[in-house]
Amino acid sequence: MLKITVIGGGFAGLAAAITAAECGARVSLYEAHHTLGGRARTSEGPYRTNDGPHALYNRGPHWTWLKQRGLLGPLAPLPLLEGARLRFRRDGALHRTPPLGVLRLARRPAEAAPVDTDFLTWATTAVGEKAARAAAHYVAGTLFHHDPGSLSAAFVQERLRRATHLPSEAHHPRGGWGQVAERMAARAWDLGVRIETTSRVDALPEGHGPVIVATTLDAARRLLGDDTLYWTSGRTTLIDLALSTRRGDPCAVRDLDAPGWLTAARPDGVRGRFTAKDLTPAPAGQQLLQGQLPIGPDRSKSDGTARAEALLDLGFPGWRDRTVWRRDGLANGRTGAVDLPGTTWRDRPAIDRGDGIYLAGDQVAAPGLLSEVSFNSALEAASLALRGSRRRALGNHLDLKRA
Repeated sequence: MLKITVIGGGFAGLAAAITAAECGARVSLYEAHHTLGGRARTSEGPYRTNDGPHALYNRGPHWTWLKQRGLLGPLAPLPLLEGARLRFRRDGALHRTPPLGVLRLARRPAEAAPVDTDFLTWATTAVGEKAARAAAHYVAGTLFHHDPGSLSAAFVQERLRRATHLPSEAHHPRGGWGQVAERMAARAWDLGVRIETTSRVDALPEGHGPVIVATTLDAARRLLGDDTLYWTSGRTTLIDLALSTRRGDPCAVRDLDAPGWLTAARPDGVRGRFTAKDLTPAPAGQQLLQGQLPIGPDRSKSDGTARAEALLDLGFPGWRDRTVWRRDGLANGRTGAVDLPGTTWRDRPAIDRGDGIYLAGDQVAAPGLLSEVSFNSALEAASLALRGSRRRALGNHLDLKRA
């Protein structure tokens, strides 16, 4: 039986372990944290928040893969353009609709956008600078980057197309992403995957077999001693808070004057939560909000927090007096890859690192949006590891026959 080691028990690591085990491999998975899930972990307690923002898009390959295995579970859609309770900030005030130029631009095929030109330059020629900036800020929810207009036009346009698709592609698992991680872990156990938590791997053993490193690039760089493992990512302030419910509050507020947005969910089933989509995300009479405000490398978490509070002032009057719980955070380099002009996903660190080592995660050379990159890279890493093991096994068998 082929033996494969997976380092990292997040979404990518679990997907790789399940894929390899389904193909007959004996898999061992090591996770440094005491629970599985990575950034898909969901907190315990009355407020169901994830360790970072996540969305599951229903046109992605992982949707079908999870559904076929009964791992998808109940979901709630995230309102993007539809819904009377969605608001957009532009020119300092709230509006019910984005500028017409944003919608016109979103209809353009992703293939029309060039790889080697920045999005703002390309979009300005199509709809004018003001609408181009608004479109760049609109799509920030899938980028977590402080200046989406500076990224490759092809990269941003693909995400703008999918983020504005009607009906909405974006969904969130009810109960949080931790529910999906738990179902994936159960599937792995059923397949015989050996899972060890609180097991940090600091070095690869001598004579190791195929190893799938499903960690952040920073962690992979330290583990493998490979300084080439780097790619540009975003940096964003995250804010979670629970408010007492008030009639008339919006589901979401998107900032078109700068990158950022707020989303909310209530126990009465009003939709729009970015970290946890659940009928009970907060105690009765309360609603749970998250804001994500991308910030530049020279800005502090407090700069993003101040922008979040300005959005709250517009969309949720009296929110300070209604706040019953709050948590602020900073996601630095953990928000997935972004492609600069002249680069595509193919230019990111390769999955196959040689010597039976493979990478999986959201900053490696795989296509997709948000968690789709982790999933696609995980399946490719597992496939390469299996093929490599079989080639080595066949080679050993032929050597024995010759001997």
